[in-house]
This record gives sequence, structure tokens and C-alpha cells, in this order.
Amino acid sequence: MKPVQVKEGIYWVGAIDWDLRDFHGYLTQRGSTYNAYLIIDEKITLVDTVKHYLYDEMIERISQIIDPAKIDYIICNHVEMDHSGGIPKLMEVAPNATIVTSPNGEKGLKSHYKKDWEFKIVKSGDTLNIGKRNLAFVLTQMVHWPDNMVSYLVEDKVLFSNDAFGQHLATTERFDDEAPLHLVMEEAKKYYANIVLPYGGQVQKALEAVAPLEIDVIATSHGIIWRSHIAEIVEAYKKWSTNQTAPKAIIVYDTMWDSTEKIAYAIQKAFANKGIHSKMLPLKANHISDVMTELIDAEYVCVGSPTLNNNLLPSVAAFLTYLKGLAPKGRKGLAFGSYGWGGQSIGQVEEWLKSCGFEMMEQGKVQYIPNQEDLDMITAKVEAALS
Repeated sequence: MKPVQVKEGIYWVGAIDWDLRDFHGYLTQRGSTYNAYLIIDEKITLVDTVKHYLYDEMIERISQIIDPAKIDYIICNHVEMDHSGGIPKLMEVAPNATIVTSPNGEKGLKSHYKKDWEFKIVKSGDTLNIGKRNLAFVLTQMVHWPDNMVSYLVEDKVLFSNDAFGQHLATTERFDDEAPLHLVMEEAKKYYANIVLPYGGQVQKALEAVAPLEIDVIATSHGIIWRSHIAEIVEAYKKWSTNQTAPKAIIVYDTMWDSTEKIAYAIQKAFANKGIHSKMLPLKANHISDVMTELIDAEYVCVGSPTLNNNLLPSVAAFLTYLKGLAPKGRKGLAFGSYGWGGQSIGQVEEWLKSCGFEMMEQGKVQYIPNQEDLDMITAKVEAALS
């Protein structure tokens, strides 16, 4: 449990959550980290903490560098408990510390923990001198909570980026040039798709706000720290935040007696005939958070469900609820499915996709078991829509 030096006098003192597999509905197959950073200067400063159950791991790392009681400032960039959960115990150890946070951060911390701690409230443009160094602050509201902000260590050119640019990834490798870049980018994409996607406009404003800064290191709140591939992750955020898509289709479905699955493959054939890459994502085999990762750069979103009790299959309903909350824009949608007598599910899928603002293609709807003629007709209809 050793600290890791980020730059001279700046240390990663966070914790690794090897066991995490669910982050409020987001499947985290590779665990996560909660990154906290200790700055040694005239005023000892800690940037963020960790989840409460990993407090001991954090405090052990801090204790190898200084007596935690000497901490002067605790920067709280974000109130959510994976960032702030260690603050209550830490304030018992360092009762004279001042918590530096945004106006909404103060409100959130008081609401969460019901404590009358010493606060210093900062806004965009404010700075805090800690000795030889200065911290500058930029509020990044709704990326992804109202209290969010980022902190910039001016002299060392380190951006403590809060949830931006992070990944849920448990690893002993701390930097982007120590871990496989494709894996880090994959997890960064999944993190954006499942956490940050609804806030694209706010992300663009935040990118503009930090663009003038010289940045040597992006010290994230989760996962790997960026120092060698900063341009790549910033460019990816620009792309994701502006909803850029590629000629790609995802075909998401569940099936009862394989009829809806047959329709799904007929739809895939149409995309293949038109030279458009597609991916089959049956919900029995793919978690909704992994589907969202594929959706982030897909132009076409096809969703299928048979009718069960005049309604959607529960798995499809869950996906559509999750999808609407993440609010992707500018896609083309296609609803499809089989039915016995009512057939309500296909129309319900279409209404969900319309409510996301998707431009809809003609439904692929077949009663009972589709024969080859039915499937060929669906393929032809989708091909015509793609022409």
C-alpha cells in the first residue's frame, strides 16, 4: 500500500476497489480505483478522498508521507460518496483541516454528513495559495452533478479532473503509459457512455474552460492517470460530447421463442448488404452498460421485443429506461419484434425511441413465427430505408 509519486511533492494516495462489479447499474467487470492526491507544500493539501470502506487503505498511504493530522486543506471536487466518503473519518484525524469546495459542494456535504466543518467556498477563477504552489478552480456544473468542479495546480500543470477522463479500472498501474492504451480507452469510452453522456453540452463548456491551461498531467478521480496520451483522451471527449457517430448499427433485442431473434438477423443482413457495420447485442448475453458503450458511436439503434402480456419483455423495458436516462441524440431508430395477437410491444419500443429524439425507420413486425418470405421482406424494407 505504497503511495505513488505523480510529480515531485505530489502523490497518489487513493485506493483500489478490486471487488466492485456494479456502480449503480453500470457493470464494472474490471473494478475501479478511487483516486486521492496529496500535495506536500507549506499547506498540506489532499485532493478528494475514497469510498468509506477503503478509508484505511488511503490513510495508510498518507501516513507513509506525513502525519494525516497535519493536513490543512481537503479539496472536495465532487460530493458523491465514492469521492467524499472518507471525509468524515479524515476530519476526526485532521480536525483543523478546511474543506475547499464549490457552493453546491458545501450544500451537498452538509446534507450528506450533517457536520459543521470548516469550509472555504470557491468559484471559477478563484485561486488558493498553499505555499510555493497555487490551486486554481473551475466549476464544471452537471459534469455530472451540480457541485462538480476541477482543480488545477498551476506551477506543476496538473489538472485534477474529477470524473472527467476517468475509467472504472482496478489496476496497480497508475499511468496511461504503463497500462495497455486500448484497454484504458475502452474503459474511458464505457465510463463516458454510462456516466457522462447526458451532459455533452456541459462537457463542451468544461473543455473550453480548461483549453487555455497547460496540462502535463490529468489526475483523474477513477482509473488511470493521463500523462503521455492526453491529446488522445481529450480528442475522444470532443468527439463523444458532440455526438459524432459512424455508419454503424447496433441490434439490441430479447426473444421468447426465437422469432424476434430471426427478425434481428434479417435486419442485420440488410446492414451487411449495404456495407454498414453492425453488432448483434442480445440482452440475455450483453449487459445494458456494455450496450451503451457500443451505442455511443452508432448511427443506427435497432431494438426488438416480442409482446408479453400486452407489453415489452422486462429486459427490453429495462434497457429502454436506461437508454432514455442517458439521452443520446441524433440517432436513427428501428423497432421490431414478433407477436401473437396484440403486438403492442413494437409500438411501445418505437415510442421509447421517439422520446429519445431518434428519427424512426419503418417497423419490422411479424405475427407468430416468421417464414423466409417475411424475413426477406424485412431485409428489403430496411435496405430501402438505408438507400
